[in-house]
Amino acid sequence: MRIGLSTSVIQRGRSGVGQYVLALTRALQPMADRHEFVLYVLEEDLPLFSFARGTMRIVPVSERFRPPAKNIWWHQTYLTALARTDRLEVLHVPSYRRLLWPRPCALVATIHDLAPFRVRNKYSLVRMVYGRVAARQLAHRQHEIVAVSSETQKDIRRFFHVPAERITVIYNGIDHSRFTPVDRSKAAAQIAQAHGVHPPFFLYVSRLEHPAKNHARLIDAFNRFKTISPSPWRLVLSGSDWHGSEVIHQLVKRSPFAQDIHCPGFVADADLPTWYRAATVFVYPSLFEGFGLPPLEAMACGCPVLASQGGAVGEVCGDAAAFVDPMNVNDLTRKMAELAGDAALRSTLHLAGLARARAFDWNRAAAATLKVYERAAARLKAPLLTSPFATPAT
Repeated sequence: MRIGLSTSVIQRGRSGVGQYVLALTRALQPMADRHEFVLYVLEEDLPLFSFARGTMRIVPVSERFRPPAKNIWWHQTYLTALARTDRLEVLHVPSYRRLLWPRPCALVATIHDLAPFRVRNKYSLVRMVYGRVAARQLAHRQHEIVAVSSETQKDIRRFFHVPAERITVIYNGIDHSRFTPVDRSKAAAQIAQAHGVHPPFFLYVSRLEHPAKNHARLIDAFNRFKTISPSPWRLVLSGSDWHGSEVIHQLVKRSPFAQDIHCPGFVADADLPTWYRAATVFVYPSLFEGFGLPPLEAMACGCPVLASQGGAVGEVCGDAAAFVDPMNVNDLTRKMAELAGDAALRSTLHLAGLARARAFDWNRAAAATLKVYERAAARLKAPLLTSPFATPAT
């Protein structure tokens, strides 16, 4: 098969979708001896895909199409034309906000979450409306949809009304060559030397986004934790600034324990495992996630996890994490204090997390995704069931 992959939604690799696209591309590489892959990549993102040169065809996309509105237009026009010119059999678009209306070939989408339906004020009004209205109709134009969790699959059926037979759940994977539990003491020394952060500390890896990532309640809980349990514990909020980040920075500045809260910014891929290994507890209080990859990465590195019950995080973490109500600051404070004071509990979660993380693998995810491509190509040759939101195939 000749398979195209749109990569223009990766946000320079600094998002969960970006990590998904890069990891899936790497895992699909061994299949390039049997299938032809064409990657459509924004010019400034080309270095991120240097690993694919020689095995996959890379088509540069002008930077003028990076802004969201122009990028949506590029997908509906330029990419549609490229798919026909390149004689693609399947085109994979890994974001519901970039789904195609024209059908130049078999269409596959990955939907990571339907946050506009689940989290108020997560995006601007325009993006919320687009996600709720336009994307809902576009979803019915896809021949196959990949959902990254059962929770997301349920949301697609509930909010988009896509038939179950066109949705396949494929869990994200973990790069087990990178995320390993080795050299924890060495990792702590490296972080201390480079950033001045000494254990024990709580680590949260997420873009600084308010209110969806719930930093405000986490900072409040940390303040209460430090008040009732004077200790050397610190809080590290790693991630690049995003929508509402100014609120988070103000809360950090106003904290009576501001000297113990660190915001190192975006953490490069090469440094991320070191942070996980050095952390004493990984905390993930996000209000809603369609999957939630950082907790699994932390588990794979041997770090005990305290996770939100929101969205698919519970599904992904199973019984290998401690859980908290993300809306309840008192509960979050209590669980942080419990983990801080109970080394045996941390050890139990450490072992459970290592076992849980082994169940997620990008090679299995890539093999399952290839089967979706094959079904999409077969579906194109058969009459496509439509819905009240779809129009006849063109």
